[in-house]
Amino acid sequence: MRTPLLALAGLLWGATASAQVAGDPTLPPPSLYAPATAPAAARPALPELQSILVSREAGGRRVAVISGEMVRQGSRFHGATVERVGENEVVLRRGRATQVLKLYQGRPPAVVARPAPTSENNAKKETQ
Repeated sequence: MRTPLLALAGLLWGATASAQVAGDPTLPPPSLYAPATAPAAARPALPELQSILVSREAGGRRVAVISGEMVRQGSRFHGATVERVGENEVVLRRGRATQVLKLYQGRPPAVVARPAPTSENNAKKETQ
């Protein structure tokens, strides 16, 4: 009677040991938990222009998102004044120095798909 119980205990222990080795498949890969090459405090992050919103109305809102922080034209960002918010860039001023943040950073802007002209629209253009 003792031998079957020992065998059963051995099988159960082996099954739990192999289940632990497999791990949780829903966890992120260990590389995400690896320490950074240099501490974040050692290298200051450059401001990154992420988004711009410019109102089409004259004198309308001009808002930008820089490194996750929403700023308006004339406001302050990390000790700099947001001097200008354009359609594709933001100008920051620190004393006499200016820094231009571009929205696309060397990448061409995405092409916006427009619907193809219909034959009805073409006929109207020809008659005008």
